[in-house]
This record gives sequence, C-alpha cells and structure tokens, in this order.
Amino acid sequence: MSKYLHFFTFLLFVTLHFFHGNAQNVTAQEHTILLQLKNYWSSLTSITHWIPSSDHCTWPEITCTDGWVTKLEIINNTLGETIPTFICDLKNLSYIDLHLNFIPGSFPVVLYNCSNLEYLDLQQNYLVGRIPDDINRLSPRLQVLNLSGNNFTGDIPASIGSFPELKSLQLSSNLFNGSIPSEIGNLSNLEELNLNFNPFLPQEIPPGFTKLKKLRNLWMYITNLVGEIPESVGNLSALEVLDFSENGLSGSIPNSLFLLKNLTTVYLFKNRLWGPIPQAVEAFNLEVIDLSNNSLTGTIPHDFEKLTKLTGLALFFNQLSGEVPIGIGRLPSLTNIGLWSNNLTGELPPDFGLYSRLERFQVSSNHFVGTLPKNLCANKVLIGVVVFDNNLTGELPNSLGNCDSLEVVRVYGNRFSGNIPGGLWTSLKLDTLMMSDNLFTGQLPDTVGPNLSLLEIHNNQFSGEIPAGISSWKNLRVFEASNNLLTGKIPQELTVLPLLSSILLDGNQLSGNLPSTIISWKSLTNLNLSRNQLSGEIPAVIGFLPDLVYLDLSANNFSRSIPSEIGLLRLSSLNLSSNQLSGRIPGEFENAVYDRSFRNNPRLCASNPALGLSSCQAAPARKSNKLSSHLIAAISSISAVAFLVVFVYIILIFKANRRRKSDLESTWKFTSFQRLNFTESTILSGLTENNIIGRGGSGTVFRIPINRSGAYVAVKRIWNNVKLDQKLENEFLSEVQILGTIRHSNIVKLLCCISSQNSKLLVYEYMENHSLDRWLGGKNRQSTISGSVHQVILDWPKRLQIAIGAAQGLSYMHHDCSPSIIHRDVKSSNVLLDSEFNAKIADFGLARMLIKHGEPDMMSSVAGSFGYIAPEHAHTRRVNEKIDVYSFGVILLELVTGREAHDGDKMSSLAEWAWRHVIEGRPIVEVMDEDIKEPHYLDEISSVFKLGVLCTGKLPSKRPTMKEVLQILLQYSHSSLHREEKMNRNEYDVAPLLQNSKPERKLEADDSV
Repeated sequence: MSKYLHFFTFLLFVTLHFFHGNAQNVTAQEHTILLQLKNYWSSLTSITHWIPSSDHCTWPEITCTDGWVTKLEIINNTLGETIPTFICDLKNLSYIDLHLNFIPGSFPVVLYNCSNLEYLDLQQNYLVGRIPDDINRLSPRLQVLNLSGNNFTGDIPASIGSFPELKSLQLSSNLFNGSIPSEIGNLSNLEELNLNFNPFLPQEIPPGFTKLKKLRNLWMYITNLVGEIPESVGNLSALEVLDFSENGLSGSIPNSLFLLKNLTTVYLFKNRLWGPIPQAVEAFNLEVIDLSNNSLTGTIPHDFEKLTKLTGLALFFNQLSGEVPIGIGRLPSLTNIGLWSNNLTGELPPDFGLYSRLERFQVSSNHFVGTLPKNLCANKVLIGVVVFDNNLTGELPNSLGNCDSLEVVRVYGNRFSGNIPGGLWTSLKLDTLMMSDNLFTGQLPDTVGPNLSLLEIHNNQFSGEIPAGISSWKNLRVFEASNNLLTGKIPQELTVLPLLSSILLDGNQLSGNLPSTIISWKSLTNLNLSRNQLSGEIPAVIGFLPDLVYLDLSANNFSRSIPSEIGLLRLSSLNLSSNQLSGRIPGEFENAVYDRSFRNNPRLCASNPALGLSSCQAAPARKSNKLSSHLIAAISSISAVAFLVVFVYIILIFKANRRRKSDLESTWKFTSFQRLNFTESTILSGLTENNIIGRGGSGTVFRIPINRSGAYVAVKRIWNNVKLDQKLENEFLSEVQILGTIRHSNIVKLLCCISSQNSKLLVYEYMENHSLDRWLGGKNRQSTISGSVHQVILDWPKRLQIAIGAAQGLSYMHHDCSPSIIHRDVKSSNVLLDSEFNAKIADFGLARMLIKHGEPDMMSSVAGSFGYIAPEHAHTRRVNEKIDVYSFGVILLELVTGREAHDGDKMSSLAEWAWRHVIEGRPIVEVMDEDIKEPHYLDEISSVFKLGVLCTGKLPSKRPTMKEVLQILLQYSHSSLHREEKMNRNEYDVAPLLQNSKPERKLEADDSV
C-alpha cells in the first residue's frame, strides 16, 4: 500500500512541477510580448515603466488573473500606431480598452485572432473606412463593442448581428452614410444600442429592432430616421431610455410607448410628429419626457399626474391646448418644466414648487391667466422663472423676494401690477430681470444683487428719482427703463458704471443737465434719452465714447450748438430733433442720410438743403469791440497760466518717463517677426488709458501711433500684472508661434511681441475700419481714413468682398498650412477690415495646430462664442476644420440679413432660424437686410444665404470645406456681365447641395433659462 502511496505522491509532484514550470514559461512569454508591444508603440511615452526587471502584472495598464494577462487598458493617451498582429499572442486577453487615442487606419482585423475577447473599446480614435463584412470573425464571446467617435463610413454590415452574447453596441459619432441593418435585432442579449450622430441614408426604424427583448437603452439621435414610430415599439419590454430626437419621424406617438413599465426617459424632440399625446400612461418610472419641437395637438394627459418620479417635462414648441392638469404641480420630483410656445389656457396649477425642488419654470408664450403660483421658490432652489407673453395678473409672489438661488426672471408682456418684492431686487445670483410691458409701480431700489447684468423695466409705472445708490450696481450692462414716470436729474452716480452697453430712459420726466462724466461709459453702444425734459448743452465728451452707435436725445430742451466732437462717432442712428439747438451742424452730418436727425430745431443751420434746415449765413458782426478786448484779455491770462502748468507737467512727465524707460528696457524682451519702423519704447510709452480701443476676456487692446504721419499699430496686452502659470504661458507661445509664421493678405499680421514676466504684448497691424460686427445690425456706418470721416453704406459688393476675403484667410489656414490650423473662434468681431474693406482674420488666442499623431490632445475645452459654436463641439472634445466652416456660415447669414448670430427670432439663434426659413420654403428676399435689396443682386444674395445655411448644417460631414466655400463665393467677384453669364451657366450652384436636406438645428431658445 505504501508503494502505491509513494508512487502517486511522486506523480503528483512531477505534475505540479511540470505545470509550475509551464506557467513560469508562459508568464515569461507574456512579459516578452508586452515589452515587444512597448517597442512597437514607440509613440506611447507614458509606458516607460514597462521595463524587463519589473512584474508586468503590477503595471497599471495590465490586469492579470491567476497570473495570465486578461486586460489591457491604455486610455486617453498618445497611442498613434496601429494594433500589431502579435497582440493576440496574449492567449487569455479578454478585455481591450484603447479609447481616446490616435490609432489610424482601418478596422484592426488582427483582433480576429483574440479568441477570448469579450470587451473591445476603440472609441475616439482615427479609424476610417468601412466596418468589414466579416466582423463576425471576432470572438463569439464578445459582450461589448464600442467603435464610437471614429470615421467609419458606408453601411453597418449585417454580420454585426451575429454575436450571441453581445450586450452593448456603440457606433455613435461616425460618418456612416449607408443603411442600418435589421439584423441587429438578432442580438438577443443586447442591452444598449447607440447609433447617435450619423448621416445614415433616410430609412424607417428597422423592424427587427422590436425583437430586442432585453434592450434597455436605444439611442438614435440624428440618424435620419423617417416614417412612423411603429406600434410594435411596445414589444421592447425592458426598454428604459428611448432617444429618437432630431430626425424626420412623422405620424402620431404610438399608444404602446407609454405603456412600457420600465421606461424612464423619452426623447422625441425635433421631429414632425403630430396628433395627440397618448392619454393612457403606465410607465410610472418615467423621469424625463421631451416631446418638444413637434406639431403635437390636443391636451396634456391627466395620467402625467401619476408620474411621481418625473424630473423634467418638455413640451414646448407644439400646438397643445387646454389647461395644465392640476396634479402636475404636485409631482414630488419635478425640477424642470418647459411648456412655452403652445396654446395652453386657464390658470397655472397653484402648487408648482410646493412639493418639489423646482429649478426651472418656463411657460411663456401661451394664454395663461390668473396669478403666478406663490410657492415657486418654496424649496429655495429656483433658478429661473420665464412666463412672458401671457395674460397673468396680480403681484409677483413674495416667495420670489426670498429666493437667493434665482438667476433669471422674465415676466414681461403680462398684466402684473403692484410693487416688486424687495428681496427680488437684491437676490444674490440674479443676472437677468426683465419686467417690461406690465403695470408695476414703486421706485427703483438703492441696491441690487451683485450679479445683476440686465434690467429691463420699460412700459411700466415706476416713479421717483433714479437713486444715487445706483453707483453700486457694478455689473449692470443693460438698463432699459423707457416709458415710466421717473423724475429728477440723471445722477452722476449712473455714469460710474463702466460695463453699461445700453441705456434707454426715453419717455420719462427726467430734467436737468446731462452729466459730463459720461466719458466713463467706454462700453456704451446705445443711448436713448428722448422725450424727457433735459436741458443745457450736449456734453462734448459724448463724442469720445468709442463704441456708441445709437444716439437719441430728441424731444428735450437741449440748447446751444451741437458739439463738433459728436462728428467723431460712428453712428448708425442719430436723432437730435425737437430741441432748442442752434448754430451749424457738424460737417460730418451734412448728408441726406441724416435728413431726419435735426428736425424742429429752428436755429440750426446747414449747407446742405436736403436736411431741411435753414442755410448758414456769415457770422454776425461783433456787438462790442470793448467786449471783444475784455474777452481777449481774459483768454490770454488763462492761456498763460495754462501754459505754465503744462510746462511744469511736461518736465515732470519727462523725468518719470526717463526712469520708466530705463526700467522697462531692462525687463522687457522684444521679438520682431519682420522689419519694423518703430521701437520698443514707442509701444511701451503708448500703453495709456486714452489709447484703449477695446477690452476682452483675454486682455486690453490699444491703438498706438508710431510716427507723425498718422500710422498706427494695434497692441493686445494680455494677463497684465499676473505671473502666468505654465498653461497660460503655453497658450501665449502657441499664439506667437502660429501668427509669427503666417504670411497671408487675409490674415492679420503679427509684427512683433514684447514680453515680460508679468505682461505680454502682441503688436499687430492696425485695421482702420475695425471689426465686421460694428458694421452689421445697423445702417450707414462711418469710415475713418487718414484722419477724415466718410459716410459709408455697407452695400452688397462690399459685403461679398468681405466674405471672400475672410474665406480666403480661413481656406489658407485649413488647406495651405502644414499642419492645418483651426481658429476655433471665428465670428464677425474677429473679421477685421482695412481702409478699403478688405477682410483679415484676427484673434488667434484660441487657434491651435491640428493634433498630430503621437501628440497629446490639448483641445479638451469648448471654445467659441454663443451663436457661432458648431453643435458637435459641445458634444465632443475632438475638433476639426468643420467647426470653423459652421462659424463662417453664421457670418454669411449675418452679411445677408444684418442680424446678429444670436438673433434669429425670439426663440432661436440665427442659424436655426435660417434653416427653418429655407425648409418652410419662404422667400429669401424677406430676410435680406434693407441696405442690400438691389434687384440685380437678389439671386446672388439668395445663393449666399443658402450657402450659409449649408455651412451651418448639423452634421459636419454635410458641410463643405472652406476651399469649396471659397470657390462658390469667387464666382460672384467679377463684373455684372460675368456674374450674369456665370449664373446662366449655374456654376457652383449650391441648390443641389441643399436638396433632400432636413432641418438640423440645435435649439438655443430665447426663453430658456
């Protein structure tokens, strides 16, 4: 017996020794494979810790199970090579995650050899081409396949429906332009399906999808779906999230949808659905319902009152009618409700906010009556109240006066009355307060909340004086209080608010002089003080407000002459009529454009009879030589004293400048990019307050003279008096490196840079006509050339010239620079104009080189300006040239319409509004700026409008390149004869590009919080 025992013991020992030795061999082999992988992925600098002397199972990117390598994770890194064939020599590798890298080439078929693969994530790489038809050769054990955020095209192959264990299939944000296979319905274990953001061919919802009994999440946002939602959607018994938003679906919402008991989220917004919302609801787990932007009719279902888990209800932009079910106001989880732009009637449910932590309450543009629910802010988390354009009455509820969370209140266009709750004025986070067109009474407060930026209270019955405490309203940018009962003087305290851009106080009972301290209104663009009782002289300093474009002082009692300094302004609109002004009008206004600007001032005169003023005569003889001699003596005395003061001041300044120059020369570094006709000291001595022409988030811009002949440069000073951290230092260096090498007639020229430890100066060529945005949105701007002022109308040929110039600059950046440059903040204020209205692209503070393979992606933040930002830029950190194409398209729409980027209508941005206008088939001539409606340009302008619409398409793949855009624009740059001839040949016609297009717009609704 003992013999057998010894034999089996020996056999067991030999067996264990064999497997141990074999395991050691395999471990060593896998270690070698991983080191080989490191050498192959030479761009991957983050795995330097993969060294022969360390245990590979301790490396963060590697997971081992029982000593075998089972998981490989290299995420958000610099991997820029393909996947090698020997990776599958790791026989037990079941999990591969390489997302957010730069892997190039086609789908890696080498992974077919990974026989144990269960998890494959290659999202956000640079894979291209088609997904192979034999993709089912991947391991049949595959459970997760994520290929989102690449550049795959064509069809999704039918073979993708052959994975029996697949649970998650993610194919969003690619360039698939073929069909979606119904065979996906064969994935019996599928729980997640994401096909978002792909330009598929128009097709109905594949019928096979309704076989997916285990499907929990179905995302098909922007996938070109058409037809109706089938009633069989009710077969998806496990469905929790359904997103069919922004497609072309039509018909009614199937009754079976809201009978799915597990359903939590429904997104059907921006389709063409019509008919009533199903009234029977059994999906009591619903948390979010968004059916906005359709054509739904009927009433809001009463069964919505039973949705106790509902947090968000969006039904805006429909044709719903009837009353809001009273129980919706009692839903305990409701945080956001959006019902605006319907035909809803009756009173609002009184319990809104009482039982839930309501954050956003938006019910504007309906027919509601009665009072505003008094408990909206009962739980102290309310952010916005948007109820404008209804028939609401009574006072604002007191709860709004004790609501420190409020940021936006928009209640204009109702019949509210009474005083404003005191605490509302001083709410700590309140930014926007719009209460116009009501019956409010009371006086303006001494103090308001520290963040109040926009205050609109026109067409009410506010009375009393503008309080002296208004000086504490430091962040106020817009103050519109027209047509009230305000009295007293305009206080000097109002003039200390530096951020004011718009002041409308017309139609009140204000009196006294206009303070000369208004010189501090450096950001003011719009000043309307008409129909008051103001008197005295018009202050000359008003002519030094750099951004003023609208000035209305009509129907007051201003007297004496019009200050000549007003002629320095670039005014789009001027009205000084119905005053007591006298003397000659400034020569800059001797123009028929201003024929309505000076009416009813009997003592005003002009040389131009078209203005309707009396003709100026020679100055009358002096009444008294004695008076003249006294006047001369007084002037001489004053001049002598002034000369002495100035002389002493100059000496002191000279000494200070000598010391300052000595200090500066020792601390500033001067880098020139070309031959210059000025010195470093010229720039540094010009950094004075009087030379400031603009301020922005990244710095201050100066206009500095460089010689006596009237030449200027523009100097951008950034991060003044702050030592830069490494990130900001890199941004500065990036801007300098890019601009210093660019030589193109349509890109603003960087002449030099001057830097110190705490301040950076970029010196550019100066553009006499400033930026394009100053010439749009208004009429008849003025051009300052060589010291003289000329009246200029921005007609269509000039606008087309500007569009072509800007397109040439961007096309050069995208197609002729190596590597390509993406601007990322293209907008009309970054298109500068020289004295001949030639356009140049400016402000590359956000521009970056396109990421090269093997370099880290530093574009994680969303850059750009509201109204110009491409929709995909908000969804992914990856950017390409198409975001600039989108922004340029917005500029084309601005040039045609004269509107601003955010100003489509009260519900949408310019790009969205333009899409809707085209899709609805309305005449384009309706939207053209009045200044350019010349008959022989109408066809040309229409084509440019369509081009702008094409450039602002939702899908980047459908937008043209800047080179294509430039080709289309250049056809119009010849004479009228050539233009007519080309249009007859229909060269570069954009109409075919717009065929079969559907509205692709992202809502930026004007009444959203």
